[in-house]
Amino acid sequence: VQLQASGGGLVQAGGSLRLSCAVHSRIMSINSMDWNHQAPGKQRELVASITSAGLTDYAESVKGRLTISRDNAKNTGYLQMNSLKPEDTGVYYCHVDARDILGRKWTYWGQGTQVTVSS
Repeated sequence: VQLQASGGGLVQAGGSLRLSCAVHSRIMSINSMDWNHQAPGKQRELVASITSAGLTDYAESVKGRLTISRDNAKNTGYLQMNSLKPEDTGVYYCHVDARDILGRKWTYWGQGTQVTVSS
């Protein structure tokens, strides 16, 4: 199973980016997904999550600026990032809990995508 995260880049403060996380598999489907942020020199922390039912939750620091969503048909999740701040800089990792066609549960981490916000 390949978990591919993309969409990072360099943006000025106040700008926007859209991260994507795709599960490339014919036998896996996304159950839940979350995005995690690791700032330089700091621990990785959860910033947004979405359940199989589409319920979302966010860290206080990103509420109102980041939006997590999913497209079940494409087996892909997204993180829309608006009003970016320099403190949003870091590597963003997607994490997926998936289910295969036999109903077994699996968990995967993407390789991370770099977001750099300049002031």
